[in-house]
Amino acid sequence: MLGFRIFIGDFMEKALERLAEQILSFDEASLANLREKYRLRIEDFDGTKDWERAVIIYCLINAVSMKNTLFNENVLKRMKERERESSRSGPRGKRQERPDLKRIK
Repeated sequence: MLGFRIFIGDFMEKALERLAEQILSFDEASLANLREKYRLRIEDFDGTKDWERAVIIYCLINAVSMKNTLFNENVLKRMKERERESSRSGPRGKRQERPDLKRIK
C-alpha cells in the first residue's frame, strides 16, 4: 500500500509541475484581465463544480501575480545590495587597499 501512495504522490507532484509550467507560460497582463471575471464569479456562491473551478482559477491568477511581485522585490533587493557593496569597495568594484596614485615625472 505504501508503494501505491508514493506512486500517487509522485504522479500528483509531476502533474502539478506540468500545470505550473503551463501557467508560467501565460503573460500576467492577460491573466490580470481575467481576474475580475473570476472574482465576480466566486462572489456568487452556488457550490457547483463550476464555482469550485472558478475559485481555483482565481487563486492561480493571484499566485502568478504574487510570484511576479516576489521576483521583482528580490531583484531590486539584490541590485541595492550590489550597489552598496560596490560603493564601499571603490570605483572599480574592488576593495582599495591603497589609494590610486599617479607617477609624475
